[in-house]
Amino acid sequence: MAGPRVAVVGAGAWGTTLAGILAGAEPVSLVCRTPELAREIATSHRNERRLPGIALSERVAASADPEVLADAVDLVIVAVPSRHLRDTVERLAPYLPPGADVLSVAKGLEPDSLLRMSQVMAEAAGVPTGRIAALSGPNLAAEIARGLPASAVVAAEDPALADRVVARLGRREFRLYVNRDILGVELCGALKNIVAIAAGAADALGFGDNGKAGLLTRGLAEMTRVGIAAGANPLTFAGLAGVGDLIATCGSDLSRNHRLGVELAQGRTWPDIEATMPGTAEGAYTVDPALALAARHRVEMPIAQEVHHALFDGKSVQRCLIDLLARESKDELADYERWVERIGRPAGDWPWRC
Repeated sequence: MAGPRVAVVGAGAWGTTLAGILAGAEPVSLVCRTPELAREIATSHRNERRLPGIALSERVAASADPEVLADAVDLVIVAVPSRHLRDTVERLAPYLPPGADVLSVAKGLEPDSLLRMSQVMAEAAGVPTGRIAALSGPNLAAEIARGLPASAVVAAEDPALADRVVARLGRREFRLYVNRDILGVELCGALKNIVAIAAGAADALGFGDNGKAGLLTRGLAEMTRVGIAAGANPLTFAGLAGVGDLIATCGSDLSRNHRLGVELAQGRTWPDIEATMPGTAEGAYTVDPALALAARHRVEMPIAQEVHHALFDGKSVQRCLIDLLARESKDELADYERWVERIGRPAGDWPWRC
């Protein structure tokens, strides 16, 4: 008998949650990193390491055997940390069904190449970028796994691909929208994690609601500047993948990036935090590629720069935030001349045109 026609690669909190959503309507394969984890999930129908207290449907078939992907002829969802993405996809590429849609839910930028996650997957698997969609939004896995309402956006160059993913994964309590600006959606997903580290630090130092709001707003400005310079749709940054995810990630104790900022403010070092944190705080691995991307486009990212200093240069979080506050005042919209220039271009010149 044929296996499930949908597979999720990666049994972290988010991958397990997505497998649980799919299993509400159909069987799904959950491809785990180790046989031990696969046996644990298959036996207990739980993933206590990454999603404690959540029962999984018996329709979630956990396995560490990559050959189970061969039956996933409709959709393969890749939910692994950004720093392991290329190696994982290269290893699994021979088993990917040639006609399956591929959905990336990883958030980050690859060091050195500065590629987005869908681009890394395309290279590693040898598939066209047009076959790969990306999902992003305010998606704290623990809440969604409990059935709480959430929304996200599915971005793809091909609108039909995005529509197929929405039809397969969308639910009343998990509302999905579509967007053709996959560049902007992926940049939002990567860059907001950096701001969340700063937000966690600000919370730990008692900056208050006004200070936190200012930090988030200027963080969104940094994200948008980079997006505009890279060719993304500015309005994407005002949507679910941008401001929506920023609010959730910067304000929730469930956010690993927020937690990282809190612990940095408490005097712990990044190597110490990294060794003890369950799951991945993607912002720590994204900040340097993001700064390199900003430099490529001659864009300033002062918040990201201070996050780098706190993580890797031994600079105290207090000093980082004080230096941000001491920056020279300027016109709030002074950085958006490129935005105006782009908006003035003919609509046909926009890569994300509708």
